[in-house]
Amino acid sequence: MKPPMEEEFRETAEMFYKKWGFPNCLGSVDGKHIRIAVCDTDCKFTFIEVGAFGKQSDGGTFRMSVLYDKMVKGVLHIPEDDFLPGTAVKAPFVFIGDEAYPLLRHMMKPFARRNLDCSNEKFNKVLSRTRKTVEFAFGIAAAKWQLLNKPIETKVETAELIVKAVCILHNMIVDKENVLNNVEYRDVLPGVQPSRRNNAAPAEAIEIRNLFKRFFNE
Repeated sequence: MKPPMEEEFRETAEMFYKKWGFPNCLGSVDGKHIRIAVCDTDCKFTFIEVGAFGKQSDGGTFRMSVLYDKMVKGVLHIPEDDFLPGTAVKAPFVFIGDEAYPLLRHMMKPFARRNLDCSNEKFNKVLSRTRKTVEFAFGIAAAKWQLLNKPIETKVETAELIVKAVCILHNMIVDKENVLNNVEYRDVLPGVQPSRRNNAAPAEAIEIRNLFKRFFNE
């Protein structure tokens, strides 16, 4: 699975805005008890991380991932900040996740559900709608390869290889068979149990989220 380069990230961000209305978005992030993954607007996996401990939260798995390490080191080929559509406001390119994930310069998550005002709720709705792409990807893959829904009775190393192979095959099928045209998303969405854990977010990340919030509300 070849990591995206800057131009591919820009193309992905353009499609996320066109299809889902979320600008500067590089991918939606989630974990399944087949670990963590990032997918694009076509529900293809762009990054996967296999092999974390089952007791870890999605956020904990993310912080232990190669994706997180490359993100914080600035070696992920993320494009430079760009203008939000129709504005003179620049914002970073970001991944999006649910409540379990940390709020970072390049990672957006919803506002806490308690005491939501209208503008925060609007942001959450747009993010949640966009983030469903990764849930669709997991659901489609698990429906086709049903061994993902039960313990894989092999050595750990072999199970990791199976999961990686499934993700590659899933991407190939999406490309070759246009599988998304024949799928009812409501039939493949897996159950999602978001973490309630909250970690202190950097002030810069809080301001970036507010930039997106203002964009969605204006």
